Amino acid sequence: MATQTAFLEATLPTIRISRHTIARLPAVEKTTVFFDEELKGFGLRVFPTGAKSWVVEYRAGISGRGTAKRRVSLGQPSLVSPEKARQLAKDILAAARVGADPASQRADERAGITVAELADAFMSEHVEPRRKGSTADDYQSILNRLVKPSLGSMKAAKVTRADVAKLHLSLRQTPYSANRMLAVLGAAFSFAEKRGLVPESFNPARKIEKYKESPRERYLTEKELARLGEVIREAEATGLPRKPSASKHAPKQPENLVRKLSPSAAAALRLLLLTGCRVSEILNLRWTEVDIQRGLLFLPDSKTGRKTVVLSGAAAAVIDAQPRLGTYVIAGETAGQKDEKPRADIKKAWELVRSHAGLDGVRLHDLRHSFASVGAGASLGLPMIGKLLGHSQPQTTARYAHLDADPVRAAANVIAGKIEAAMGDARDCLDR
Repeated sequence: MATQTAFLEATLPTIRISRHTIARLPAVEKTTVFFDEELKGFGLRVFPTGAKSWVVEYRAGISGRGTAKRRVSLGQPSLVSPEKARQLAKDILAAARVGADPASQRADERAGITVAELADAFMSEHVEPRRKGSTADDYQSILNRLVKPSLGSMKAAKVTRADVAKLHLSLRQTPYSANRMLAVLGAAFSFAEKRGLVPESFNPARKIEKYKESPRERYLTEKELARLGEVIREAEATGLPRKPSASKHAPKQPENLVRKLSPSAAAALRLLLLTGCRVSEILNLRWTEVDIQRGLLFLPDSKTGRKTVVLSGAAAAVIDAQPRLGTYVIAGETAGQKDEKPRADIKKAWELVRSHAGLDGVRLHDLRHSFASVGAGASLGLPMIGKLLGHSQPQTTARYAHLDADPVRAAANVIAGKIEAAMGDARDCLDR
């Protein structure tokens, strides 16, 4: 074999590269490049393993032999035809003759940060040190689920507005997620620009029109609130039946088909309704932040910063009834332990209660909206509702303005009353 290879190198320093000749090349014991006899610098590199790749060698500029040779790989024969490889080589050689250095350019491109690497740097250097944990989790979820699968392997500096617009379009069935992706990706590129990871004023997420989002608020009616309260009491006292499973491993005993709601989960749901607090605010509430005598909660780190929650008598009673098992009012699985952590979520409890109350599509966060809607319907005034909810901006509370019907109805009655008085009794006219 060695003799055959040596003979080939000695007698055929170049070959006529074609589909026919490359198929007949012998195996080699060391990496060997067979150059084309027609296009100087163009060749096929063959490895002892049998793998092959197209290459082109050149000297950049007009310095001749005073310039070191550079080599660029053009792909594998299985993916790039000899004709295509020859054309790529011609283009590179032509560029090299006028001073370009394609090998250096490719090295620079390989050294550039990818979108996935940018996302990781954005999270670790910007989001996590400056944003709340829940916000960081939201950003991370968007980057992992929506951005990285589509754009993660691309060089950040090579991403175009068309690339981002295409991704945005693919998410059109979920406008909220599509727009959130656009916002988070735009923030990541702004971070990259400030760090010098992409060129100045480079942000492919800009100037892409966002989708119109339908309001996500859902308000529970008085009847729905009554039904929800009844289901929570039943779930806590006797339990609610589960839907039978078709799995052969499903429990067979009737008592195992009933699921009870723990007192702490029931208390969490009641507090969400009675305070208008966010889920994280209730699940992370510590006993040290509760003042039952004055009916106040002192939240050190809510979404809008430090926040004082004024408790109603009903909410205070729910909290006061909870056993002090550990650090948190809503006891978690590690309550009382050295490494105690707050309860992670109450999604399963909510799904159980929601399905039996017939509240399909109602989210946990909608309990906060329902708290506000009851206040708006009672004409308590938007500033007061905003204070109860801890809104930092009046426009955040303005979404409930259309529910404040009583002042409008009162105004209509005043106007209609004056018109009726001027015209005489309208009902008398109708009776005639």
